Amino acid sequence: MRAVDDPVRRSRGRPVEDNVLEAAWLYYVEEWNQSEIAGRLSVSRATVVNYLQQAREQGHVELRVDPVVFNRQRLSSALRERFGLASALVVPGPAFSMSSVSRAAARYFPDILEPGDVLGISWGETIYEMAEQMLPRAIPDLTVVQMVGSMPSPYIFTSESCSTNVALKLAGRVVNLYAPAALSSPEAAAILRGEPLIRRHFALLDTMRKAIFAVGSMGADSHVVRSGIATPEEVARYGEMGAVGVLCGRFIDEQGRHVEGPIDARMIGITPDRLAGLAAGLLVASGLDRIQAMRGAMVAGYADHLVTDEPTAQALLDLGD
Repeated sequence: MRAVDDPVRRSRGRPVEDNVLEAAWLYYVEEWNQSEIAGRLSVSRATVVNYLQQAREQGHVELRVDPVVFNRQRLSSALRERFGLASALVVPGPAFSMSSVSRAAARYFPDILEPGDVLGISWGETIYEMAEQMLPRAIPDLTVVQMVGSMPSPYIFTSESCSTNVALKLAGRVVNLYAPAALSSPEAAAILRGEPLIRRHFALLDTMRKAIFAVGSMGADSHVVRSGIATPEEVARYGEMGAVGVLCGRFIDEQGRHVEGPIDARMIGITPDRLAGLAAGLLVASGLDRIQAMRGAMVAGYADHLVTDEPTAQALLDLGD
């Protein structure tokens, strides 16, 4: 063990922040182990663990996922070749794990952003968890724009919370969409779309260069039902019309095409085709009930970056062409 220079003198009376910074430096740069740091600072090993956690949460230390390494995986390479992706980050492990996928996306996606970007954000549990797991990083002159209207929801992952949390973590400007996702009638939606505030919002979305989104399932207890966008009967109707999943509150088929149906005229938000041709589209998703919609989003060219887990990646490849 390395000799220490009077650890009691070094730690007593110091602000906790100083200990956090020194612990982070010794661990990540000098490559000391946690026991050695505990001796240096005259604290317990458990306290050192807490210091290191604080350093990550406060943005003093940033842990990044290297997509080059993960792109060397068999599944990642096969996905990139099959769907023409720029990157496919596959979280290793035998189980479906939305939390692991969200965490990996949180570490990876800031690397695809550039100063001055206009970034569109969808909604959903996956996107919300991704924002929660992000470490602070300032992207100069970033604008984060909500792509789907708001909705009464039993969940905490509302549209505005997703966009706001991402903007806070990246020190960006947030522009939320001050309108419901679905109105009571097509006439009401048409009037609202004509409002200057809403028109300006969609004009900003026309300048969107990059987007981050998930896809939703179509079960009777799916988010699109529980959030009040569609009834189970309406979801079943869309299924009869060829829909396999939900993207930005809209239904899509296995080719990613927008399936227009009974609720579309009442909706306030982008349509899936708006995601085509962007500088970057990141799809973050996990689960067997989402693989057809995931495939559609990639086939249609909405997503050229993917973050998923190993069993979902394998299931996507098993779908065939």
